[in-house]
Amino acid sequence: MESTMKEMRGGESVLDLSPRATVGGGVEDVYGEDCATEDQLVTPWTYSVASGYSLLRDPHHNKGLAFTETERDSHYLRGLLPPAVATQQLQEKKLMDNIRKYQVPLQKYMAMMELQERNERLFYKLLIDNVEELLPVVYTPTVGEACQKYGSIFRRPQGLYISLKEKGKVLDVLKNWPERSIQVIVVTDGERILGLGDLGCQGMGIPVGKLSLYTALGGVRPSACLPVTIDVGTNNEELLKDEFYIGLRQRRATGQEYADLLHEFMSAVKQNYGEKVLIQFEDFANHNAFTLLAKYGTTHLVFNDDIQGTASVVLAGVVAALKLIGGTLADHRFLFLGAGEAGTGIAELIALEMSKQTKIPLEETRKKIWLVDSKGLIVSSRRDSLQHFKKPWAHDHEPVKDLLGAVKAIKPTVLIGSSGVGRTFTKEIIETVASLNEKPLIMALSNPTSQSECTAEEAYTWSQGHAIFASGSPFDPFEYKGKVFVPGQANNAYIFPGFGLGLVISGAIRVHDDMLLAASEALANQVSEENYDKGLIYPPFTNIRNISANIAANVAAKAYELGVATRLPRPANLVKYAESCMYSPVYRSYR
Repeated sequence: MESTMKEMRGGESVLDLSPRATVGGGVEDVYGEDCATEDQLVTPWTYSVASGYSLLRDPHHNKGLAFTETERDSHYLRGLLPPAVATQQLQEKKLMDNIRKYQVPLQKYMAMMELQERNERLFYKLLIDNVEELLPVVYTPTVGEACQKYGSIFRRPQGLYISLKEKGKVLDVLKNWPERSIQVIVVTDGERILGLGDLGCQGMGIPVGKLSLYTALGGVRPSACLPVTIDVGTNNEELLKDEFYIGLRQRRATGQEYADLLHEFMSAVKQNYGEKVLIQFEDFANHNAFTLLAKYGTTHLVFNDDIQGTASVVLAGVVAALKLIGGTLADHRFLFLGAGEAGTGIAELIALEMSKQTKIPLEETRKKIWLVDSKGLIVSSRRDSLQHFKKPWAHDHEPVKDLLGAVKAIKPTVLIGSSGVGRTFTKEIIETVASLNEKPLIMALSNPTSQSECTAEEAYTWSQGHAIFASGSPFDPFEYKGKVFVPGQANNAYIFPGFGLGLVISGAIRVHDDMLLAASEALANQVSEENYDKGLIYPPFTNIRNISANIAANVAAKAYELGVATRLPRPANLVKYAESCMYSPVYRSYR
């Protein structure tokens, strides 16, 4: 990926630490919570409280019925709560019972968002303890529907909205956010939300959801997270006509007007929060995603989850799958349906890992990987008409018009879908791939579930139970001829929370491809023999915090090795250090 970005930025590398940027910023623990152990008393306020009524409406410190008798006296809560005192465990049990009664996923999503706005620690306790059940609720696939209906379900702001109206005042807008010590920003412009297209300002559900996972799965404390939506308009006619739409009612700004607002935002973030704040680009359209990553990769700590996070998690699945399908990475032929930011990003990282393992030049390892876009197989005769990020994948071959033809011509051992178009892996395509391989690896990665290239049931049935299958959104286990197959989920949530934590704990100031490879290797190493026996190529999410700590340690180690880490001296045991930095949702006892 870095090789492509270097071309776009005229040969400059992220490791050529630019004199345009100086190391600054830093993160303070405002409330002293990270320094204290869980059984120590902390003060929940930095100013005098006249009434406990305010405390009950502060989601960062509210505990509801879990306030003890002593705390009720100390913090003016007498009479403001019913007399019963409940433990956090009992509160969690009650809320999970309530959430499970909802039949509609969007209702579950709204219940979780309401809880986050009311009692932050209880929200994260539920999410951490019930991660496999609640992850599809707070993130894919339900978050897609939430974004589509965000105008109707909007209650209170959960992040910053920076629109063209704020041009020239972006730094002032950032200062309106109540938290001063920000470690991670997730920003979107809403143009390409999941596989749903341009949702404009309503794309805010994505940064909010991602940052919830940064805390729950990666342990970055909530007060250090900032969701941002850049609103430059929308080309979605339905939204422009929707009376409940909450964004700018205009066509999407492009060109210099767009670039100027983004540059003002990037400059203001650095000025306000320093050099070490991670800015994660999320769901930008292809043409902007690559440009922004190339432009700011040498001056900011930037990461694009659609390009880099997806690539890292898919590479981890492919590496883990080698134990089931056999051979080394270089022994396999890869065919992609989809040549956008996800597809080309995955392809580049696989080629990089292949090059690293075999010492073969990157230009050669790329030739093991073929991509199909809307016009057919990407071949050298199409080079002049291709977008810049597709050109490295234009290999010598006769033109092929469709995916089935490409499967027959390339004879892939691994078929990967990142097209954003549902049901494109047809029965004939999967049967053909299965006829060519004893154990084909099929990865249908497009989100949400409705956009997946095929279902788990289709992959297992059409391959007669031979396929190793993983998808982007979750599918239930499926029984075929008496055997239960458990589909893997190539979910970015495996990577980005631990990756971000690794950057934070090392004080990294740049992201390099070697860090992505380190994250992939750490994730692949977490797959156990028990997981392999079920056909899984990813570990279960129930162990995600431990997985994230190992990924963070690997990423931090690589940051120190590359010379881009600023938190010195380097901790002796990075895994233990990562675990010690993780936010805990357990209630604190107040003085």
